[in-house]
Amino acid sequence: MAELTRLLILLLTLALLPLSVQADDRSVVLIAHPQGSSPALTRDTTRAIFAMRQRSWPDGQAARVFVLPNSHPVHSRFVKERLTVYPHQLQLAWDRMVFSGTGQAPSQVNSQPEMLERVATTPGAIGYLEREYLDDRVQVITME
Repeated sequence: MAELTRLLILLLTLALLPLSVQADDRSVVLIAHPQGSSPALTRDTTRAIFAMRQRSWPDGQAARVFVLPNSHPVHSRFVKERLTVYPHQLQLAWDRMVFSGTGQAPSQVNSQPEMLERVATTPGAIGYLEREYLDDRVQVITME
């Protein structure tokens, strides 16, 4: 009986393994152009950059912010989980700056492959995407 229980546990573990790997591939990571950007940012600095209140990297290089559309589920996950704000709050901040003439909204891309391409080819760029879309053309930025 004990062997049957161990066998069932092993089978269940093996059956669930692809789900845990897949879940990790779907985690949203912060990415940047590989040259000239900081490998780590604080949550407050990251939030300020994405809210377009801070227009440069900590080293002084101009930051070029790329985002997915508000309706994209990855955008929503990134903003809620990593920036700890709601997407509509970020949009309000962008709208306020655009309509007051004090700033501009970030550049919007339509898909994760486009996000990867734009961040990889734009000096000072910062964006986000699911881990499964990563390649060696961009660097992952950790948030402290």
